[in-house]
Amino acid sequence: MPPLSVWMVRVALLHLGIGFTFGALMLFDKAIPTHPDIWRLWPLHIELTLIGWIVQLAMGVAFWIMPRFARLPNRYGRRTTLAWAAFALLNAGVLAVCAGNWWPSLADLTFAGRIAELSAVILFIIHLWPRIKPPGA
Repeated sequence: MPPLSVWMVRVALLHLGIGFTFGALMLFDKAIPTHPDIWRLWPLHIELTLIGWIVQLAMGVAFWIMPRFARLPNRYGRRTTLAWAAFALLNAGVLAVCAGNWWPSLADLTFAGRIAELSAVILFIIHLWPRIKPPGA
């Protein structure tokens, strides 16, 4: 497995663990009410599990499993820096959205985080595009 895929899958699992922990805290509070502010974790739980875990896991597996061609430098394409940038932007976006949701005074970070996440997906598509070819090409 290439290093980028390893990093993406590991960080995705980290997001999963944190997101599920937040979800478990909210479920516990639903059974035994402890503190009403615990439900402020809801947007963080959603962000970490949907974007941080699912999207990043899909990107990590896609980087690893998509066809590699010998003619492309480094076998993973000539633009691996774009894939690394997508990894950094996606995680920066997830952290920014979580910070913007947690602290209302930083609400502008939510929009900036969404832009970073969108940019990450676009960069990743640009990276993968040359690796997608019809059979026999």
